[in-house]
Amino acid sequence: MSTVDGAARARPRFFDTRAAYMMFLTTTTEKAEVAARIAREARQVAPGPDAFRLFDAGLGDATVLVEVMRSLHALHPHVPWLVVGKEISIEDVRIALDRLPDRFHEHPEMVFVVTNMTYGEATNLRPGPGKGEVSWRRTALEGATTVGFAQQIRSLHDTLAADWQVTTSPRTGNPVYVRPAVHVIYRKDREFILRRVLPDPSTYRAAFDLVIASQPYRARTPTEQKVRAVIAPLARALAPGGRLLGIHAYGHDPGMEIIRTLWPDEDPFRTDRRALLAEAARQLSSPADRDLVMEEWDDSESVFRYEMRAMPVEAKEHIGTSAILAAWNAAAYVAQIDEERMEEAVAFGAYHDGTRSVLRRHGRVWFNNESYVIRREPA
Repeated sequence: MSTVDGAARARPRFFDTRAAYMMFLTTTTEKAEVAARIAREARQVAPGPDAFRLFDAGLGDATVLVEVMRSLHALHPHVPWLVVGKEISIEDVRIALDRLPDRFHEHPEMVFVVTNMTYGEATNLRPGPGKGEVSWRRTALEGATTVGFAQQIRSLHDTLAADWQVTTSPRTGNPVYVRPAVHVIYRKDREFILRRVLPDPSTYRAAFDLVIASQPYRARTPTEQKVRAVIAPLARALAPGGRLLGIHAYGHDPGMEIIRTLWPDEDPFRTDRRALLAEAARQLSSPADRDLVMEEWDDSESVFRYEMRAMPVEAKEHIGTSAILAAWNAAAYVAQIDEERMEEAVAFGAYHDGTRSVLRRHGRVWFNNESYVIRREPA
């Protein structure tokens, strides 16, 4: 991650590190299951009058979003799209954009926007007072081939790096942008069709048909802050008939059993969907928000599972070191265990026996996410 003001010296949290994320990504089915849940929700939403407008509140490396866009193309193959992604990490932005050439080829009528702004700013692509002038860039991709799109997108990397510089917040320790930035990418040969979809910095206002809020906040963040900083501004950005799908870790699974073999009182998932929706209803109580509906779901509709992948020989014949390490990494990543405790658990091998015992008891490891929806009534 690009850093300034000495932020490079800041110690990363375990669950923020690329290595932890990559092991979690490659050893679990989480991304595929989340994408499937989002695709199911997308079927409940009709496109707006001129485009299907989607906001991804945690773009990351676009593993989930690319899979969602495949499903969206099957649903709306000839409808223009506006896809906006919020992401502070330059590494993730580079990877995300490098995944797009195939999407521009399959769905030419797409405008893709990425921004580094906060949740409260990103939906309207407009920074708060005193945040400085936006670096607003527009790239019209030439040609019609994926190799050409890939080359042009890669040529943006240096510009992105300059725009995505971050510093560390002295209050929260989180990365914050140095300068607000917006990059708009689309196909030049579709410019006429997309003229009403392309965002203009002077007139753009949020109105999204689908908002994805998958793991957009730290598990231990207080409920009031989760809603105020993340969920409320996202809900206010919904168009009439639009839906916000929230997804976060739920626990009550073998992953948490692994964590509690070391820390029996660990309780990272203190805000369930019901508490979050109750707080959202409290904060979204103004006349302008009166058409927002908090959907009440039972567990059968809300909770969904993803699993840790394991080699068949490990699952059936013996539990090898690689399976134990992968299960431990996934459990600690999901529970957002801090770096200091992670180092102690790994240095002394404390995680090994507890993880093995859970694997033997269940035969495999799975994790639970829960989901919820806030929707705006149709006009």
